[in-house]
Amino acid sequence: MSITTCNKEHIILALSQFGVTEIVGIHDNPVIINYLDELGYNGKQLKDETAWCSTFVNWVAMKSGLPRSKNLAARSWLKVGREVPEGKQEIGDVVIFWRGSKTDWRGHVGFYIGENENSIYTLGGNQSNQVKISEYSKSRLLGYRRLNSY
Repeated sequence: MSITTCNKEHIILALSQFGVTEIVGIHDNPVIINYLDELGYNGKQLKDETAWCSTFVNWVAMKSGLPRSKNLAARSWLKVGREVPEGKQEIGDVVIFWRGSKTDWRGHVGFYIGENENSIYTLGGNQSNQVKISEYSKSRLLGYRRLNSY
């Protein structure tokens, strides 16, 4: 698999945001506030400390003309696009993880970049408070979703 096997426009957009980081304290990163505002949320009220992983994926999907969850909860992505069986995921698919416990309402969402035997690498927002590629245990996987046909 290579990035050339998929529609990569949304990944290029997501990568263009690499390094966008929350500002610690009373100030907020205007870029993160803009993600929220463009999605129809009040960014100044929510602040950049809000859990913004789903915000980022929604913003990238909206800007790329792809389906989106229209919800700030990471697990809302489990119902967007079409399910991708494990082992068939491609770069750019949405990957959803549980957080807390498998039955908890909380989660994390990002774009699939790659994997090794034990981990999945995702490009996403609010990963250590920034847009970056991070490693997550495969044991936390809830599912993969494809937003369009590659």
